[in-house]
Amino acid sequence: MSSNRRTPARDLAQIAVFAALIIALGLPGQISIGSSGVPITLQTLGVMLAGALLGVRKGVLSVATVIVLGLALPVLAGGRTTLTSLAGPTVGFLLGWLPAVAVIGWLSARMLPRYRILPGVAANVLGGIVVLYLFGIAGMVLRTDLTVWAAVAANVTFLPGDLLKAVVAAAVAAQVHRAYPALLASAGPSRATADPAH
Repeated sequence: MSSNRRTPARDLAQIAVFAALIIALGLPGQISIGSSGVPITLQTLGVMLAGALLGVRKGVLSVATVIVLGLALPVLAGGRTTLTSLAGPTVGFLLGWLPAVAVIGWLSARMLPRYRILPGVAANVLGGIVVLYLFGIAGMVLRTDLTVWAAVAANVTFLPGDLLKAVVAAAVAAQVHRAYPALLASAGPSRATADPAH
């Protein structure tokens, strides 16, 4: 019974820590490349880490916490608020954090009990690049006069940095899961507990 009481408090603490991490990764600021209006920031690294380490539920809640805080505070890179981002070309990238962290969290949970770097990188690329870019490009098309192909071309310059983030997040996640194998235990079924036919 006492363990069950502690679990929500532990989960809330983890959600708060990762929300703070995502905000802290925005403190170095942003780098703008080209005329797309979409900056390079480190906050997507925090999104990848949240999914890889916390799973779907806690990962989504940590990202949602940042977005909600951003309604009142400039918690996004470059001193931007959520409202500023929603009104500009970055709207799709910000909203895309939620499905991105969910995809990464879902795939990461299914790797356990042994998180491996290469599948981890693949999960981060699928959620943190493919899914995020789909939402981001859609937002750019809606908020600017760019065509779909022009928006895609404008984001090619971000790929090397985002691929590096995917590798770094997977390497960190592998070390953390090795040290704390129960970290994702409540986030979803692992291979140890999943249906053998799955």
